Amino acid sequence: MANIMTIVPEQVRGIRKFFFRFVRGQYGGVVPGVFQVLAVDLRVARAAGALYNHLHLRKTSSLSRLQREMLATVVNGKVGGAP
Repeated sequence: MANIMTIVPEQVRGIRKFFFRFVRGQYGGVVPGVFQVLAVDLRVARAAGALYNHLHLRKTSSLSRLQREMLATVVNGKVGGAP
């Protein structure tokens, strides 16, 4: 199994500290694992966030609600998430 670099929220400094503070505010005080992975490279985190917002959060999303749920289910299975 491959190692995936992550950043532990309690050990961050600098600009990542603001990133994690923002994420905690958005997710009720917790930092989901995907953000711990994305925080390794903030340029990738910004691009991934823009893609997520474009596909999921805009009013005229090109995906239906059912398609978003199906996408979330597939991704969750691929990353070994909870059943």
